[in-house]
Amino acid sequence: MTDELLIRFLLKETSEEENITVQNWIDAAPSNKDHFLKFEKLWNSSKNLAPQSTISENEAWLRFKQKTVAYKQPAVKNLNPIKKWLKIAAVLFVIAAGWSVYSILSPVSYTSFSAGNKVATKMLPDGSELTLNKNSSVSYASNFKNNRSIHLKQGDVFFNVVHDKTKPFIIEIDEVSVLVVGTSFNIKHLNDQTEVIVETGVVKVSLGTEEISLQKGEKVVISKSSTKLIKAQNTDQLYDYYRSNEFVTNNTPLSRLLEVFNEAYGANIIINDETIKNLTINTTFKTTASLETNLQVICRTLDLTLIRNQNQIILSNHQ
Repeated sequence: MTDELLIRFLLKETSEEENITVQNWIDAAPSNKDHFLKFEKLWNSSKNLAPQSTISENEAWLRFKQKTVAYKQPAVKNLNPIKKWLKIAAVLFVIAAGWSVYSILSPVSYTSFSAGNKVATKMLPDGSELTLNKNSSVSYASNFKNNRSIHLKQGDVFFNVVHDKTKPFIIEIDEVSVLVVGTSFNIKHLNDQTEVIVETGVVKVSLGTEEISLQKGEKVVISKSSTKLIKAQNTDQLYDYYRSNEFVTNNTPLSRLLEVFNEAYGANIIINDETIKNLTINTTFKTTASLETNLQVICRTLDLTLIRNQNQIILSNHQ
């Protein structure tokens, strides 16, 4: 894939056949998508700054080619300077307030951080703070102050993002992208399902060509088969248990509470009676209490029976 074709694709000067070729190439590998996104960022920055450029386009183009060779990017064909998209090269060297040429064109390395078997916090170079539930893992761009990019590999992470309009904060989770300027929100990525819940501010979530904005108290749940993004109201505070150290219920269905217990304790609790799944609970459980203690409270409150069957815990109506 040549850079010339990618730039013509961004300028919508490609044929339908070329559009298909580029899109297939982007979808073929994560590295291809990363390379394309760098060019897209460069193009968007150039559109805004082009009128300010006083650099000779031919001189800028030569310097641009030297940069691409230095960074071992694919070769760029010699192009007619009259073409309007040469303005991209001309403004590369006047981008001072945002992305630098190096941060756009050079391969970005990422630093990994994992929580292990305990909840962990991580302060990022820009002052943003992450709280990772146990067994969660992220990686962030090594040049993070200029490139606020994070990959969420797996797990449950709360983000408290420092406000910076000039450098959006971007989280990539498989095919899902989350973009913010400054806000707080929780992302859970487990078993091929991604859930985003917003506590403050506004978060933009995208999947393919779909994009939605989430505000305080709203969420979206995306499965591997999702093609549409549908937002909903978040109805409980259970997602926050690993930060608050409490399971807070407020007319919470039993099935929802047990789902969180299974996750938090690594348990296998099953309801074998459909009539009790939607029984509601109003109390607060401590995460520091044992699973056995919390289940006994539930059984006494709802008059249920607990049976153990090897690694399973079965709840049913009291006989």
